[in-house]
Amino acid sequence: MRRLLWLTGLVGASLLSSCNNSPSSQPVSSVNVGILHSRSGTMALSENTVAEAERLAIEEINADGGLNLNGRRVLLKAIEEDGRSDPATFARQAAKLLDTQNVVAVFGGWTSSSRKAMIPVFEARGGLLFYPVQYEGQECSAFVVYGGSVPNQQSTPAVAWMLANKSKQLVLIGSDYVYPKTANQIIRVQVTQAGGTVIDELYLPLGSQAVEPLIQAIAKARATKPVVVINTLNGDSNIAFFQALNKAGLIGDPNLSVLSLSVSEEEAIAIGSNNMSGSYASWSYFQSLNREASKEFAARFRQRYGFHRVINDPAEAGYSLVHLWAKAAETANSTDPTKVRKALIGTRFEAPQGLLSIMPSQHLRKLSLLGRADPSGRFIVQKNFGVIDPIPWNPALAESAGRQCDHSKTP
Repeated sequence: MRRLLWLTGLVGASLLSSCNNSPSSQPVSSVNVGILHSRSGTMALSENTVAEAERLAIEEINADGGLNLNGRRVLLKAIEEDGRSDPATFARQAAKLLDTQNVVAVFGGWTSSSRKAMIPVFEARGGLLFYPVQYEGQECSAFVVYGGSVPNQQSTPAVAWMLANKSKQLVLIGSDYVYPKTANQIIRVQVTQAGGTVIDELYLPLGSQAVEPLIQAIAKARATKPVVVINTLNGDSNIAFFQALNKAGLIGDPNLSVLSLSVSEEEAIAIGSNNMSGSYASWSYFQSLNREASKEFAARFRQRYGFHRVINDPAEAGYSLVHLWAKAAETANSTDPTKVRKALIGTRFEAPQGLLSIMPSQHLRKLSLLGRADPSGRFIVQKNFGVIDPIPWNPALAESAGRQCDHSKTP
């Protein structure tokens, strides 16, 4: 396993410089890889850790000698731009990375709006976007590797558990953009099929702190019966929501269970453990996962970025995507995006969560976990649903009828 050494980036840069200046040295070169996340704006709370985990993977690969392409050593140089929590900015910065920085791959995005804004840029240029976050599915671009879960790997098993163990009365809340609305369409079908009821469905503008209407609706719904809240708020709106929920005396209420689909360990720290204790989250990875590889990954990340830091699912996915790309590049003996794309399917990586595989849909076969926040704010695995194959076109929606997602024969 690759190990991080302190100041690896500087060592790698120094090594590259000395090798390039020495005619007698072994062949060595470098390629640019792009990192494109929100380092500012409402989504910075969530995306900073993902960018850092991707940089960690790049440093590990360089510390291990870089890519081995036909006996030639290739080191990676990270070129980073800020998406600023704005889809149009993501599109512009993606074009900049591909057109002027000559990156061979881009690791980035969080919101579905940012991803959808970037996809035309990659498709027009034949580039490769490695997207690390769970999303709503209903998409299948040959120029994207989808590293996060789709609903059948995340919301569907978690909601089924909540319906069976907590309540069949649901309130849906979320940020007003693509992912929450499509995810809730799928959840509505599931709830109806299970004989449940969606009492209310409410949205806030992305980044809004005006959560009082949500709190009022939840308080009203749970007044006479147990209720499950499915939370798809994104970014720092979650801080305001959970703080207001606690202020209203609803944290720990036996008639209320909250399942979040976009709150991880990183957000939990900002929210505060007293505001989250007892709430649930669904991901493919939690830092508390009891695997040696997970413990080592968390230790390396904290050694690099600070011992107070935590690791979450999107960061683990971003880290793993860098390693999956590197393996595909070595298989292709090239960093050319067209050649790497042909080598992607079937590529595997022993990630902190376990073995990841890139399926013909260019989505990942991965774990599905339900976690519950303990008094310290850590998510402890409550239920392990096992490894699940991705179904990007969800059968719950009419628009998916007959649609397949298979890039194994894409030219």
